[in-house]
Amino acid sequence: MFDYTVQSDRTVDDVIDRLGETLKEESFGVLWDFDLSETLEKKGQAIDGKYRILEVCNPKAAKEVLSQHLEGGYFLPCKIAVFEKDNHTHIGMPKPTTLIRLIDDESLQAIAADVESRLQRAIDHCK
Repeated sequence: MFDYTVQSDRTVDDVIDRLGETLKEESFGVLWDFDLSETLEKKGQAIDGKYRILEVCNPKAAKEVLSQHLEGGYFLPCKIAVFEKDNHTHIGMPKPTTLIRLIDDESLQAIAADVESRLQRAIDHCK
């Protein structure tokens, strides 16, 4: 699987609030909180349920990746999607370890694994 996704019985808004806290504990900041469902509705393309996307970053890890391969910026910042599906809130992200494999450099795997582990912990605390 290219993603890591969990379900929660919390609301989307509650998960977003909690994610802000748990991401800080893992040394990530929220750069952008994009309300996709609201934006699509304003453009006449409403979807069912709430859908928000957080763009998050750990500056140290980002610098390490970019110092080795500027193309690593194609995957930065990391995204976490929070949306309603089947009467649950889903919290998920593309796995950094999967994305970074697209750059053929084994030295980036350790950074991606660390980032993935921290983001998974932050997500798991929001279930």
